[in-house]
Amino acid sequence: MEKTIDKKIQGTALQLENTTKNKRNLYIESYGCAMNFSDSEIVASILANEGFNTTQNLAEADLVLVNTCSIREKAELTVRKRLEKFNAVKKDRPHMKVGVLGCMAERLKSKLLEEEKIVDMVVGPDAYKDLPNLIQEVDQGRDAVNVILSKEETYGDISPVRLNTNGITAFVSITRGCDNMCTFCVVPFTRGRERSRDPQSILAEVNELWSKGFKEITLLGQNVDSYLWYGGGLKKDFVKATEMQKATAVGFSQLLEMVAVAQPKMRIRFSTSNPQDMTLDVIRTMAKHDNICNHIHLPVQSGSNRILKEMNRLHTIEEYFELIDNIREILPDCSISQDMIAGFPTETEEDHKATLAALERVVYDFGYMYLYSERPGTMAERKLKDDVPEETKQRRLSEIVALQREHCKIRTERHLGKIQEVLIEKTSKKSEAQWMGRNAQNTVVVFPKENYKVGDFVNVRIKDCTSATLIGEAVGIAP
Repeated sequence: MEKTIDKKIQGTALQLENTTKNKRNLYIESYGCAMNFSDSEIVASILANEGFNTTQNLAEADLVLVNTCSIREKAELTVRKRLEKFNAVKKDRPHMKVGVLGCMAERLKSKLLEEEKIVDMVVGPDAYKDLPNLIQEVDQGRDAVNVILSKEETYGDISPVRLNTNGITAFVSITRGCDNMCTFCVVPFTRGRERSRDPQSILAEVNELWSKGFKEITLLGQNVDSYLWYGGGLKKDFVKATEMQKATAVGFSQLLEMVAVAQPKMRIRFSTSNPQDMTLDVIRTMAKHDNICNHIHLPVQSGSNRILKEMNRLHTIEEYFELIDNIREILPDCSISQDMIAGFPTETEEDHKATLAALERVVYDFGYMYLYSERPGTMAERKLKDDVPEETKQRRLSEIVALQREHCKIRTERHLGKIQEVLIEKTSKKSEAQWMGRNAQNTVVVFPKENYKVGDFVNVRIKDCTSATLIGEAVGIAP
């Protein structure tokens, strides 16, 4: 699983400022990774021009859309339950139309129309520009499906509507699709082959966000390190590019520098990285620019070379460790986080011990850890038997989580006594009297509100911590 799932925002119904000329209401829920939430903003932007305002009240919706995830079985089950709920509402609002968007739509295609009788429309991740036509079809009483995966679509010409945002932080998508073919992952089959967005459209979006008061962006992709713009088209076709296209191509380190230089006061993050594609040029670019945050999410998945090979991860654990060592040499203050899967098919106790050893070797700042869940359509589902007993998976995951929790405390304590720049994002969940923000290493910081406001960069002296949160006091506005 390359994209992390923020459990706190799953199923969020999006809302933006309404336009009086729009007479229909769109209710849109999102599930899965940040890419899905970013896509929902694109959908809202397209439909705002088609006469739809957004609403968070299901009972007043004319069109209900669910942007879905297929990475884990639980996500699909959640969506099916939501469709049952929509069915109940539809009895009172028979004109209401329901559509399934995203990865689950791409995986199941027309089966959703057959299995979920409430569904009127099925739209894959590359077909959102076709929504006006599809809505016209369902308005006339016909089911509508478009799950064609595109070689070109990046939505670079759509300016996303920022929904449910704090007005301070935003995602900027730079790639779509993935070429990695990890055996546990369904993304290449639901989002298609990898293609990159025109860097000028990315810069235009970043500049627009700064002009609207946003202070931090995250460059987003299934695998940002393999970003490659050579005039458009699939990354795999770069070998067929002309000499001029190759000479003027833009890679991720160059894009990162372009964005950093364009808005030197804006904080820049990126996610997600892949060990096989991350180059030292990216790390050196991070070291060169103060506004690029010192945090890298670098999924490892397993510490066992045998399991990495079964996963089709195109690196060894030794190569991964070498990359970690290079990061820490060039960027000593960089935080590193991980994704890890427990109980992948054929995983032995020796393989599991290798994963624990990898945790001990790296000592990550934080991580996202999961039980292996077989997903239909993946290579692992086709070729490997899910043969690790559930109780063994649970025990191994518990051991991984316990060790990571120890390391979180170790890595968080290193901030004690330091003064760090924090971008205020919102009020702390635990106290109305405190602000919450993050430092450059992506660690959460809370401190008394005093006279500061959301969007301020504040220098905070770190006085205490838990395993995941820094506690401090403000010493003034950051220069």
